[in-house]
Order: sequence, then structure tokens, then C-alpha cells
Amino acid sequence: MSVVAVGVTGAITMATNTETKYGGSVAGLTLEGEAHTLSGLFAVLLRLMIGGMMLFAGLGKFAAISGEAFDASGYLANVDAASPVSGLYGAMAASPTFVEMANVVVPWTQVLIGIALIVGGFVRLAAFGGALQMMMFYLGGWEGDILAAFDSTLIYAVVFLTVAAFGAGRILGADRYIEQLQVDGQPLIERFPPLRYLLG
Repeated sequence: MSVVAVGVTGAITMATNTETKYGGSVAGLTLEGEAHTLSGLFAVLLRLMIGGMMLFAGLGKFAAISGEAFDASGYLANVDAASPVSGLYGAMAASPTFVEMANVVVPWTQVLIGIALIVGGFVRLAAFGGALQMMMFYLGGWEGDILAAFDSTLIYAVVFLTVAAFGAGRILGADRYIEQLQVDGQPLIERFPPLRYLLG
């Protein structure tokens, strides 16, 4: 989808004569539509916003920045009993080794996901990682209240998946160039087709 280009002066120009169609089928339901000329711009903005959110969430967990080191044990040990993962998270909290690992993995993955989304490189991998984290937070925060079914962490998970589905890294992002790197005379994405699930 190339509906947005940045000119030399930094002005944004949008193609008005290009139609971008999308579609597919889910559970027998056919989904079809045409992208608006602003779709590319908003895909980039969504990628940048959600990337910035993750980057700053990760940076805020480092003691050098926030003044207090991240500690996952309090969150894991206090999951409501109504949550479907309360037993699992309780077992994680009881393991000092796991807690120490989570204290390192959570902030660093958030920083890396944020950077990848902002740069537009390995966007699908980053977006899937972000969606997975949001689903873990969503399940951990579940208290059995039906009114909380559409919690913000669930919405963020869907936003990450939307960024992945639209291949937002190909619009003003590094994935557009990474996919075309030549390997044995072929573009990377053609030489290694499974990379379509990581790039884009």
C-alpha cells in the first residue's frame, strides 16, 4: 500500500488516483473494502504511537530512569482469584528465578518492541510480541467483572494486531527496505518466505 510519501520539503502528499483494496474471509464471512487515501498515514501514526507507548513503558521500568527498579513479583502475586491465570501467575511469583527473569525480560522486550515499531523494522514480530504482553496483562488483571471485559490492555492487543495486519512497517518503515535486500540474487522476502510473518 503506497498511499503516503514524504517529499523533500517534508510535506505529505497523498495519491488520489490509487485504489488499495483489502479483503479476506474469516469463518466463512467475506470481508472486503477499499482503503481511504489517508489509510497509510494513519497506519504509520498508529505504529508510531503504540511504539512510543511501549518504548516509554519499558524505559520507565529501569531504575536509572525512574529511580525505582521494576519488580514483577507484586503484580504476579496479587492477581485476583477470579482470573483464569491466577494459579499460574501465583506459581511464577513463588519462583525467585522466574521473577528475576521477568524483571529483565519485561522492560527490555518493551523497549525493543517500541524501537522496532518506531523504526518500522520487524514490525510483525514486534506487534505480535506487544499483543502477547497485553494479553498477559489483560488476563492477569481480570477480576471477573463483565463490565471490565473491554479493558484497555485488550484494546492495545487489538491495536498491535491491526498494525501487524496492515503491514505498517512497509509504509515509511525499515521493513520496506529489509524485505528487498538481495540474497543470492533474490529479494530477502522471496528467498525466505516465512519472514513475511516477521516483517511488514
